[in-house]
Amino acid sequence: MSKTTIGFIGGGNMTRAIAGGLLDTGFDPRGIAIAEQLSAQRQLLLETLPGVFVSDDNATIVARSECIVLAVKPQVLAGVCKDLAPAVKTHRPLIISIAAGPRIDDIDTWLGGGNAVIRVMPNQPALIGKGVSAVFGNARTSADQLATANSILSAVGPVVSVTSEADIDAVTAVSGSGPAYFYLLIDMIAKSGVDLGLDERTASRLALETAAGATLLAQQSGDTMETLISRVRSPGGTTAAALDELEARGIRDIFTAALTAARDRATELADAAHESARD
Repeated sequence: MSKTTIGFIGGGNMTRAIAGGLLDTGFDPRGIAIAEQLSAQRQLLLETLPGVFVSDDNATIVARSECIVLAVKPQVLAGVCKDLAPAVKTHRPLIISIAAGPRIDDIDTWLGGGNAVIRVMPNQPALIGKGVSAVFGNARTSADQLATANSILSAVGPVVSVTSEADIDAVTAVSGSGPAYFYLLIDMIAKSGVDLGLDERTASRLALETAAGATLLAQQSGDTMETLISRVRSPGGTTAAALDELEARGIRDIFTAALTAARDRATELADAAHESARD
């Protein structure tokens, strides 16, 4: 992996996070190349990722890279890929897409066909090295290429493999959109604390620290969530009163419906990307 030149198309936050994570693990900065169209963003990349090659020309990055990470907005991915097709056909790099929505077959078609393509769904905590990513590769992707993708993404957190591309839409609902669910929960708990008489600063800190501590305990204990809940929930106690109220209001059904809506929307966006690129 350390000898593989990794090229990023798009120099936004996720690219900076992944490239920065790689550098933190000791990856040679000369093995990283980034294409970015905005001059101010290129300057930021040069300042924050010393030694990394930065260019405004996408084809230049493809020509020098064994692996290309497509890190542009989904709505422009088709156009970017079609422009890259001649360079990709010549150099045949491994293609990794972190764009939410567009499917592997469409990406491969836009790039001219016959490519090893891996689709990845990272999430926002990757920005601080605490993300989780799911990966799926097409039939042309070798075990070594999947290992390369895993190695790249592991620079910003754990990586899991899924068995079908359809699973990526479910991953989008669970972990891709997931941070927002937890932010909402923290916000609701904090605001409820204010309603119960706490000052805003205290309520916010209590909610944040409780979320952080509970997450760490859940990760380290190895226990099921049911077991952990039972250790807080005493029969007839305060926790039981709160959880009974949530259950009575259908909290589980609400979350199931919410994640299903997110999954379905991910599928719709992939369909839309497919249709728009045909126009």
